[in-house]
Amino acid sequence: MAKKSPPAPEVNSPATEPSDTLLNQLIGYALRRAELKVAQKLVEQLSPFDLRPAQFSALLIIEASPGLMQIDLASILAIEPPQVVTLLNKLEKLGLAARVRCKPDKRSYGIFLSKAGETLLRQLKEVAAASDREATAALDDSERQQLLQLLHKVYRQDGNTPA
Repeated sequence: MAKKSPPAPEVNSPATEPSDTLLNQLIGYALRRAELKVAQKLVEQLSPFDLRPAQFSALLIIEASPGLMQIDLASILAIEPPQVVTLLNKLEKLGLAARVRCKPDKRSYGIFLSKAGETLLRQLKEVAAASDREATAALDDSERQQLLQLLHKVYRQDGNTPA
């Protein structure tokens, strides 16, 4: 005779996160949850332009440092150099950026925005700012500024010196 299985536990739907767990005391967990919310909003807003957040970030960095080398862009974005090649291939395919061979070192390329890239970036800045405000609508301006200052303090800390 077959054993009867115990009744399946009831599932609360939708799932809610317990509020009294260690997770809610860990900054890393809270940062990740907030990052997911903010990033997803930006992904949604950039998708009509066929861009991802890393590509948008690259456009902003290139605008601030015209002629930047690929290796420097990789370092600033904290990604591996082969990932920058893929990212730049996409930006070039879209006509937003160009790699230009450097005169002093013919093996190196400087990265520049195209005119189309400059024009689109002006629009994307507004899109990103609105997306950011929408994703953080629960914060007032003072709280947003305070959060930004605290996050900058955390990620600029080198681990060896106090922030």
